[in-house]
Amino acid sequence: MIVLKSPREIELMRIAGKITAEALRLAKEIAKEDITTDYLNTEIEKYILSKGGIPIFKGYRGFPKSICTSVNEEVVHGIPGQRRLKNGDILSIDIGVGYRKYVADAAVTIPIGPVSSEARQLIDVCEKSLHLAIKVIKPNKKLSLISKTIQDYVEGNGYSVVRNYTGHGIGRCMHEDPQVPNFVSKALLEADEVLAQGMTIAIEPMICLGRCDTEVLSNKWTVVTKDRKLSAHFEHTIVVTDDNADILTF
Repeated sequence: MIVLKSPREIELMRIAGKITAEALRLAKEIAKEDITTDYLNTEIEKYILSKGGIPIFKGYRGFPKSICTSVNEEVVHGIPGQRRLKNGDILSIDIGVGYRKYVADAAVTIPIGPVSSEARQLIDVCEKSLHLAIKVIKPNKKLSLISKTIQDYVEGNGYSVVRNYTGHGIGRCMHEDPQVPNFVSKALLEADEVLAQGMTIAIEPMICLGRCDTEVLSNKWTVVTKDRKLSAHFEHTIVVTDDNADILTF
């Protein structure tokens, strides 16, 4: 069931979103060659707590860390550890913050030092697809318009869209209804939701340089591309307003 949020609830999510956005900006400053992903996790956790937030990923369904750090062919849910970043890597950081029982969620993909032109273009297309999707949001439009906008732009630029993981509703919980796929399917069209004022969703295109097929590593969390080609991930939490979408993680 989709729960529309009141103005009070949206403002609490906005505070959570601001902490999330600031944490991602800090991550961009810290993420350099020779830094471990665990160091990033420690610093971001300290920052979130200092602002009165809760790192909502920690312990979520057993996840052991406060942020997700996915490098190169890792799509999502990478676990921070002793891996040191190298120039040429691309690092996707996903952060969720709780504030007074409400949640915001966002992600970015960061180039580490100089990266290849194909990595740079992959990042740019993924980020642009997110912003194009946000621009088409209006009350009474269909949810599938978001999915179609992402898929058309990504595939039109020669990349693939991950099928096994999607965006989602968000609010009091990290994952609420509805699911927000990044591609159009028969199942989506059959159960297409109508966007309404007060709906809060996390839109998160995950795209690949190669095929869209993925698998989960033995740690039971980290999702990688089967062909081990690069992947990028961007995400914002938004609320549908009376005439468009308002980004809460900005």
